[in-house]
Amino acid sequence: MQVLVYNNDVDKALKVLKKKLQREGVLRELKQRRAYEKPSEKKAREKGEAVRRARKLARKLAQREGVLPAPKAKAKVARGR
Repeated sequence: MQVLVYNNDVDKALKVLKKKLQREGVLRELKQRRAYEKPSEKKAREKGEAVRRARKLARKLAQREGVLPAPKAKAKVARGR
């Protein structure tokens, strides 16, 4: 993973790095590995994650087919560089 620093703005580069790490799930995985997770807890967590993924997929398919209304578009914010 690589983040470029422009104009010596390390704070902005750090913010971008944190966002990339969060999107990849690295921070969540680090937090989980801090302590031992019992096999039964791991199985329950993975099952819950699978259920959430399946619901998300079903919701997206329903939105594409027109069964559910599409989510409201977020307002775009102008960013200056």
